[in-house]
Amino acid sequence: MNLADFSGTRLLVVGDAMLDRYWFGDVSRISPEAPVPIVKVERSEERPGGAANVARNIAALGARVSLLSLVGDDEPGRKLKALMGDGGIDAELIVDKTVATTVKLRVIGRQQQLLRIDFEAPPSNDVLLAKLSEFERRVPEFDAVVFSDYGKGGLKHVSEMILLARAAGKPVLVDPKGGDYSAYSGATVITPNRAEMREVVGRWDDDAGLERKAAELRGRIGVEAILVTRSEEGMSLFLDGATIHEKAVAREVYDVSGAGDTVIAALAIMLAGKSAWADALRIANVAAGIVVGKLGTAVASREELEAALAGVSNPTDRR
Repeated sequence: MNLADFSGTRLLVVGDAMLDRYWFGDVSRISPEAPVPIVKVERSEERPGGAANVARNIAALGARVSLLSLVGDDEPGRKLKALMGDGGIDAELIVDKTVATTVKLRVIGRQQQLLRIDFEAPPSNDVLLAKLSEFERRVPEFDAVVFSDYGKGGLKHVSEMILLARAAGKPVLVDPKGGDYSAYSGATVITPNRAEMREVVGRWDDDAGLERKAAELRGRIGVEAILVTRSEEGMSLFLDGATIHEKAVAREVYDVSGAGDTVIAALAIMLAGKSAWADALRIANVAAGIVVGKLGTAVASREELEAALAGVSNPTDRR
């Protein structure tokens, strides 16, 4: 399968952006103060996370992307803005002076995550309204809209935003969060992982059970499609009267952090270019297979994706 030229595709990512920080070090002994390892930090890295990582994945695949999100008036917010600029991403990061930028700090010892520390606070209503106004002004510029919901409060007005995007004729993709998906009514597709789907619809015993629950949820919230990422079981896309399943791409899984960001980024690019659902699913699946082989929030480049596609033989299962 050959990739199209994405350079003319324009996508808008809206949601909870954050800064991912990594402290890497050596672990050689246990603390005498408590039964925990002592990590001697040797280096650190900072990467865009959340909605910012979705935007970074879109840019890595060669499409044009803008990010609309919120940050605090602080060093992490300025660092995130700089990282977006370094990646060639147009980032409209509205500053909320009342909160701190969301930061996830991961401590890594011997290439294993030992601890994660989160810094976060919900944004103010005034800033959220300013974000909604900016969204309404800019949405006509884009070919598709991606909402990346990490439950940090940045998508309080997502229902209104979806209505505005659909009224403008834009495909809408949502990476959802929480136990109630009614706020995403009218979206083109939502992309919960297996655990998130269970939180909303309950457990299922087999593929037929998942298909029934997906059909009921799709009809209830009024979305065109539901894509459930199922880890080692691959991905299942549920449409009106059809199910498309992609087997997991066989490779060593190193870290699943941010894999959902890559899935929705690749899917959005393909749908913005009016690709068929099966083709979009194939690209998203292969891209996800690339990033789970990397440490932390990562991206799949166009070059990596092309190489992986050349080596993948994975027929799509349609039912």
